[in-house]
Amino acid sequence: MRGRRILNNVHAHQAMSGRGSRGGLAWRAGTDGATIGLMSVASYPNSGPLDLRRTLAPLGRGPGDRTIRFSAERAWWATRNPDGAVTLGLAQAGDEIRAEAWGPGAERALACVPALLRLLDEPADLSHGHPTIIGLARRFPGVRIPRTGAVLESLVPAILEQKVIGEEARRALFDLRRVHGEPAPGPPELGLRLPPTPATLAVLPYYAWHPFGVERRRAELIRRVASRAAWFEAIIDLPLPGAYARLTAVPGIGPWTAAEVGVRALGDVDAVSVGDFHLPNLVAFALAGEPRGTDARMLELLEPYRGHRAVVIRLLELSGIKAPRYGPRLSIRRIVGS
Repeated sequence: MRGRRILNNVHAHQAMSGRGSRGGLAWRAGTDGATIGLMSVASYPNSGPLDLRRTLAPLGRGPGDRTIRFSAERAWWATRNPDGAVTLGLAQAGDEIRAEAWGPGAERALACVPALLRLLDEPADLSHGHPTIIGLARRFPGVRIPRTGAVLESLVPAILEQKVIGEEARRALFDLRRVHGEPAPGPPELGLRLPPTPATLAVLPYYAWHPFGVERRRAELIRRVASRAAWFEAIIDLPLPGAYARLTAVPGIGPWTAAEVGVRALGDVDAVSVGDFHLPNLVAFALAGEPRGTDARMLELLEPYRGHRAVVIRLLELSGIKAPRYGPRLSIRRIVGS
């Protein structure tokens, strides 16, 4: 795999200390020998099980998402932070996490790796309770809820996913990033792309979204949140209740959208996406054998796991368990006109 060859070609790595080490720099060459640019490197101790791929997978939206890429033991993620664009590479090596980063946001991204991967958090104890959850915790050790700190990068996809089927939302996001995003820093062989900047989204007229299959309501909502990007990004410094209150104070952002942001950007290990089309059925079927569930029934079944409900939901999503389907499936819509 080309991506594997890239990250295996690391030329420098800072030795690990008890609290993690940072600040190493190296010039990095690509697979064709061309110089890519200055790369920052760091390492951090990790004392517990960590499933790097399954922890970071929710940051991507479908197999075609070009902001994130995985190989057997490594992950690369393209994002933006207050210092600028960055590509972050992560790899597991025994009891440490090795990180490398390219771009203006490299140093900040490296500093946030422990928060992103929850390296300092105690894992959820799921050794008691429903047999299905006990079994899944043993089957998928090391699954954590990430904390990206990138609010709009979670909020915009969540808005696109409102009241449409997943394929339609993923296609819209892919096309949006293809047209209005830009190549990520770092190894070009990875083919990573950055999401559009808030400034770009804030000035995009609603009709420019029609080729992506996005109607005026969602387009205008994204434009409004992008125009207040700093106000939204600041919720990472608020307590969770205050962060959710700020999100849901905006018309068009309800509990479901807020939870989708919370479980990615805020690292909320107890987030539950109330209002999801499929999740109540999954929880009810997996934990009670009931083919259909409501939000109320879902919350009742998850109550014993309060404090770690997002972890339980993630395990159920990984389980392969599926509630029976009834009736016709929704189809992808076409947006026409101006």
